[in-house]
Amino acid sequence: MLKISYAIISTFLMLLLGVTQPWSEHTSPNAEIWSRADSLRNASSWPAELNISNFASADLTPSPACLAVAPTGEVYVGVDMIGSLGKKPGNGRIVKLVDTNNDGKVDKHTVYASVDNPRGILSVGDKLYVLHTVFSKETGIASGMDLVVFEDKNQDGVADGPSSPLIEHVSSPKFLQSRGTDHATNGIRMGIDGWIYIAVGDFGFHNATDRSGKKMTMLGGGIVRVRPDGTEMEVYTHGMRNIYDVAIDPFMNIFARGNTNDGGGWNIRFSNQIQSGEYGYPVLFKHFTDEIIPALVDVGGGSGTGALFMDDDTWPAQYNQVPMMADWGRNQLYIHRVTADGPSFTQKEEEFIKLAQITDVDIDASGRVYLSAWDGAGYSGNPSKGFVVRAVPKNWTYKAFPDLKKASVKNLITALKSGGGAARLAAQQELLTRPADKTLKSIWEVAADTKLSKAVRVAAIFTYAQAAGTKGFDNLVKLTSDSDVKEFALRALADRKPWVDAAPIAPFLQAMKDASPRVQLVAEVGLGRLGRIEAAEELLKVAVPASFKAPALGTEGPHATPNSPIILPHIAVRSLVSLNAVDACVKAIGTANSTLALWALRYMHDPKAVAGLIKAYEASNDEALKTQILTTLSRLYKKEADYDGSWWWSTRPDTHGPYYKAITWESSDTIKEFLLAESKKMADKQFFIDLNSRHRMEIPEFGKEEVATVKEEVKIDLEKIKNKKGQVGEASIEDVMLAMAKIQGDAAVGKTLFTQQGCIACHSLSKSETMKGPFMGQIGSIMTREQIAESILKPNASISQGFSSVLITAKRNKTYSGFVTEESASRLVLRDITGQVYTIKTADIISRKEMDTSMMPAGLVNALSYEEFASLLTFLSQQK
Repeated sequence: MLKISYAIISTFLMLLLGVTQPWSEHTSPNAEIWSRADSLRNASSWPAELNISNFASADLTPSPACLAVAPTGEVYVGVDMIGSLGKKPGNGRIVKLVDTNNDGKVDKHTVYASVDNPRGILSVGDKLYVLHTVFSKETGIASGMDLVVFEDKNQDGVADGPSSPLIEHVSSPKFLQSRGTDHATNGIRMGIDGWIYIAVGDFGFHNATDRSGKKMTMLGGGIVRVRPDGTEMEVYTHGMRNIYDVAIDPFMNIFARGNTNDGGGWNIRFSNQIQSGEYGYPVLFKHFTDEIIPALVDVGGGSGTGALFMDDDTWPAQYNQVPMMADWGRNQLYIHRVTADGPSFTQKEEEFIKLAQITDVDIDASGRVYLSAWDGAGYSGNPSKGFVVRAVPKNWTYKAFPDLKKASVKNLITALKSGGGAARLAAQQELLTRPADKTLKSIWEVAADTKLSKAVRVAAIFTYAQAAGTKGFDNLVKLTSDSDVKEFALRALADRKPWVDAAPIAPFLQAMKDASPRVQLVAEVGLGRLGRIEAAEELLKVAVPASFKAPALGTEGPHATPNSPIILPHIAVRSLVSLNAVDACVKAIGTANSTLALWALRYMHDPKAVAGLIKAYEASNDEALKTQILTTLSRLYKKEADYDGSWWWSTRPDTHGPYYKAITWESSDTIKEFLLAESKKMADKQFFIDLNSRHRMEIPEFGKEEVATVKEEVKIDLEKIKNKKGQVGEASIEDVMLAMAKIQGDAAVGKTLFTQQGCIACHSLSKSETMKGPFMGQIGSIMTREQIAESILKPNASISQGFSSVLITAKRNKTYSGFVTEESASRLVLRDITGQVYTIKTADIISRKEMDTSMMPAGLVNALSYEEFASLLTFLSQQK
């Protein structure tokens, strides 16, 4: 029972208009006509307090993967005609759109630059930062992903020349080549601390290189950050699956919407990303949940994309100061109402704006919000799909944001005091271009002014810290006595690794005893960054809550339940590991700080740690402590192999943990010998069997166990697997799509499957038949084979106009659910999921509600082999 997942009416409209070469570097004479013609491409629902209108359509912004808005309102859209699974270069660009008269429509546009697979854009002054896939000019094959910067100093809407790389190879080229950009590195956003934050998908990267020559490798996903000049690249958080963007609030709280593995439901998890935190995907987040920072919520299936923290006082209070998170799979921009909970938050999700496969969202300094929609462009882009809308409050009045390059320092300080985050960030970045001796006094006055809002003071603190460097540390130390901004002064003091030698440790040690858990958290992070081993003693004093408890063997722990009490000890452990505080942790074994010390020692693969644990075990008479030590030694028996970028754990990785590619190391034999000796002395043999299983030591003397083979991304042998029943249901959607591109199938077999799979119940193939759901007799002339596949695999991604499911309540306590096949003033004809037809008198209808879900159930083709599904697609694509 197939159901088209794209807007048929709009598709026909585009075909009738006859799209011809839409690319222009100058104002298009047909831009206004196009806007009118395609004005139906808009959000489908939004709050009554807002006005949302079509801003640009597929003639200008087909397949928009990302966007960014300059403070003054220019919109930069990343057009990605390669998509997430395509591999042919030369099909991407950054388009600059300008609304000169603020009527909500594009007045002129230019192709700012040509780049493939744009995944993140950031506008700062004359510079445009872009994250995109790089293809070899010689071979046409993807060679990596780079964060680059363009400049347009003459403001003609076109980059002045080629880009300058800031970070090269920030995604694995091997899997960009074999899969495309679907799990690669994604969105970028700047915080008020002046760092560029990068959302890294779970391809990870090997030997990413920043402008200073620093190299870094990260296995899996998380957040990486870098200075705007391309230096000081570092990991901010780790252990996410496939985050696409981050939302950053005025106080440097960061939020992300990522998901779990496909085999576990592709569920979306909303998280608070805390500096140096470990979130555990894929090896810890199920069976070692005591060791991770859990997500704030699991909201079910979806595909997280762009994000924005709304910080603008021109917006209604109920929609301000909230993270807004786009979900491509759910066609929805969500609000997460976050409430402070110790050092972190709890949340409540709300639907906000419904937009067809939304990809990104951003705001300018005047309060205009822009949202991009993929709109059914498929996995490889589509020239006739995609649009951008503008959203503003109904009572909103446009107030132009000035060109700050021409502003005086006094006016820049005024802008720094703005009620919007975009304005404050723009003012900050312009102030940083001016001579420090002309700005520092004025900036400091704002930072020290207790009468100003906290958001304004925080912006000034980070501006001052960047402009003054280590010369400003004395003033920042003074602010550590101000309870309102203490945490931000501490963060600024430890924020730049090249400067930390000049930072005093005393304020951080004192802050460890502060009444505020947020201050304690920043102090813990800072002590890890300062790199001074004397901090270990204070870090070890952090209390470990009762919730620090490993799930029972073979069970899944709470990885999406807020656990605020675990955060402070978690970060203390991360800082102890960063300090390599082996001696201090060993010394603490058996003391009041033993639990935290042993937790930290799990990650210290150092012969001194092993020797210290064994010595502490032999000196102890405490059986509970001895059990903890044995568990820690068991964990240390293996370690994660160094990542070389040659493999990836694919879309359904082994989640057993605690390592993915576990190897022995120099102290493994010592640990094995000791554990075997102790096992012979103990009656409880099951204890060692369980350790062997939990930590996958694979020591045969403890009993044989089944060990899952490490999955790697390998070349699929389609001939061997294409006829395997259930192959579609066992694979991720992306893997199915890749396979379909290589298998043609048999149209005759597909025709049989069309009836066999129940498609005929809701779809007609001939106009002589009774019209049911979306007509399939000419589907091949409307949709590509790839689009048909996507609509079957993701039936709720975008529902055809006129074929939404409806729920009807009628007189005599009757309810009906299905799609409407005929309607008049007196009656309505509805067909349900079984094909049953109902005729309902209009006068009998009490209520009618359009549903967000498709009539077609997900997983309808899960039992098919690749060959069978390919045959069904081929049959449908031939219906013209």
